[in-house]
Amino acid sequence: MKRSRLLILYFSFLIFNLSLLTGCVREDQPDNTPINNFEALWKIIDEHYCFLDYKAEAIGLDWDEVHTTYRQRISNDMTNAQLQEVLTDMLAELRDGHVNLYTAADVSRYWSWYEDYPKNLDIELRDQYLGTDYKIAAGIKYRIFDDNIGYLLYEDFSVGVGEGNLDDVMYYLRTCNGLIIDVRGNSGGMLTYAERLSQRLTNKRILVGYSSYKTGKGHSDFSQPKAEYLNPSTGVRWQKPVVILTNRECYSATNIFIRNAHACEGVTLLGDQSGGGSGLPFSSELPNGWAVRFSASPSYDKDMNQIEFGIEPDIYCALDATDALNGYDTLIETARALLH
Repeated sequence: MKRSRLLILYFSFLIFNLSLLTGCVREDQPDNTPINNFEALWKIIDEHYCFLDYKAEAIGLDWDEVHTTYRQRISNDMTNAQLQEVLTDMLAELRDGHVNLYTAADVSRYWSWYEDYPKNLDIELRDQYLGTDYKIAAGIKYRIFDDNIGYLLYEDFSVGVGEGNLDDVMYYLRTCNGLIIDVRGNSGGMLTYAERLSQRLTNKRILVGYSSYKTGKGHSDFSQPKAEYLNPSTGVRWQKPVVILTNRECYSATNIFIRNAHACEGVTLLGDQSGGGSGLPFSSELPNGWAVRFSASPSYDKDMNQIEFGIEPDIYCALDATDALNGYDTLIETARALLH
């Protein structure tokens, strides 16, 4: 991606300012020692992280065992760098890209949600499909292919798009037989922009999922799930079939976009399972002043399925190396064939 992953993490940290303002976890802090910092971090996750029960079931996570294992690596004579290394390793057990430890020296992060999987994206190849005469509307690049299929690329939901932009985009593409929306490599950003685009894909108010929040310190202490609905845009809406291209780098706000769009009629997901990231992040602070961000409010799909580890496509499709060498993007070409 054109932006560094570190920069994306900082953007993600900033965009959830509402949750940081209303959901900060601040309690009386113990003395600043490595042991106390370790215990404080473990307790924050134990009491406020929202996926401990789910990940115990899905991946066998035992948070008490994690405490036992990592406590053995902590001593009060260790350096800050050594402490951060241990705490980073402990947080990685959660397998959550929304979990970060912020220090003056570094931002600890977990990126295996996409690094352990094929990219299914060749940016130079995708740029060949765009050509040099494509149109740009705020954060969206778009064009009409020579077979009358529309192509819309949204690379980063941190880059905004307005309702007027979307009116112009949809009006320009109106004569196309179908539309490809490519969000491969989009690791998230503003939920507002993700929802704004998905609202162009429905003519009626539809149920897209549910959300809940922690109500206590127990792993299972949650509010009753609240239904989430997608309202149709009052502007120009798309009325024909859509194929959305996905890969493992589709995360956070992009994961929610995929969830919402998939609930719309005539939408097909093609590519790889998305990366996930369905928990709204909150923040807290350790005795030494280090900040920790973590998932504290889960989202589900319309059938109350967890989407923390991603959303499966309707059609799995991988980028074929031979196709790429010959100048063809397997996912784009498969989507074009489907839309015809």
